[in-house]
Amino acid sequence: MFIETERIGPNLIVQIDGELDLETSPLFREKIETKLNQYELIKHLILDLQKVNFIDSSGLGAILGRFRRLSQEGGRVSAVNVSPQVKRIFELSGLLKIIKIYSDRQQALKS
Repeated sequence: MFIETERIGPNLIVQIDGELDLETSPLFREKIETKLNQYELIKHLILDLQKVNFIDSSGLGAILGRFRRLSQEGGRVSAVNVSPQVKRIFELSGLLKIIKIYSDRQQALKS
């Protein structure tokens, strides 16, 4: 898995390339936490999932953990470029109730 981050104002965009599963979720968690600690004013975490083809319960848990942290600090998490397979996993897990999905980064940044 490869993770690339970009800060735009109070937004942290995270592009993930690969699977988000038991093996890779600790790296995801560590990378995001490092960036959130580095940039104290992040209020919107935007996950670009265009290159993610699989997420398991560990990956969902890692996303949920970042949601909890940001929501406690008055922030939010959204996802963009979500494949139908990953969207279905979000639906089945209930994540769609707390994480908004946008078609692209620009829509998420405008929200």
